[in-house]
Amino acid sequence: MSQTGEVATLGGGCFWCLEAVYLGVDGVNSVESGYAGGQTQRPTYEQVCDGETGHAEVVNVDFDPAKISYREILDIFFAIHDPTQLNRQGNDVGTQYRSVIFTHSEAQRETALLAIRDVGNGVYDSQIVTQVLPLDGNYWPAEAYHQNYFAQHPNQGYCSVVVAPKVAKFRQKFAHRIKA
Repeated sequence: MSQTGEVATLGGGCFWCLEAVYLGVDGVNSVESGYAGGQTQRPTYEQVCDGETGHAEVVNVDFDPAKISYREILDIFFAIHDPTQLNRQGNDVGTQYRSVIFTHSEAQRETALLAIRDVGNGVYDSQIVTQVLPLDGNYWPAEAYHQNYFAQHPNQGYCSVVVAPKVAKFRQKFAHRIKA
């Protein structure tokens, strides 16, 4: 993954959803699906799905902070997933689908905590359960077939029922942030 800017590492359910949204965000250079936060080195998708590795499905979002701020990246994150669902997003259940922000710096940590506080002040009726944890180098890219998944499989059942509505929600709510 080319790191020409700053990197945000986010988990909010299936990584296909987050990846599909962030690939369409103006100011985002690249997005890579992967796994973070667990104890297994170089985990496979099957191992992560079993829930035994401790990893969450995440995306590494490489963005240009001169075009979009980390806070704006987080605002999109909180709009496209439900941060009140513990260890799940809809029908995707397990710790691998938890809401989590893996930070790369103290500044990111502070911004994430502020964003959670702001989102918790009336945006959702339930408590925000999003974790904020340091990445600590514990990130592994997902297998090649997971990268750019939605663009390659838009008519696949999960993509049309789960991913497409999240992309549509992003485009409606953040029209000013859509890549040209």
